[in-house]
Amino acid sequence: MSSFKERGESVKAVVSRLILDFMQSRSECRENGSGLKQAEIFRGCGLDWGPQKNATSSNQQYWVVAALRVLESTGEIERVVESGPWRLTG
Repeated sequence: MSSFKERGESVKAVVSRLILDFMQSRSECRENGSGLKQAEIFRGCGLDWGPQKNATSSNQQYWVVAALRVLESTGEIERVVESGPWRLTG
């Protein structure tokens, strides 16, 4: 694997940990809590680059969606409802 891919994997691991740490710090994200919307998690983690040409804040969230889905696939977080907020699992 190239050093760039390794560095990218490292960034993804750091972002996943950041998301989990952020969610653990919020009572809404506890097991059986109401959860937080993706945009709240995204901004709360400081991942918004602000208004950019051809990259609105909404567009910048796409890669965070992937991180949330990976955390969901590992059983660490869940969606409260299909299109609803995210929270930690037990």
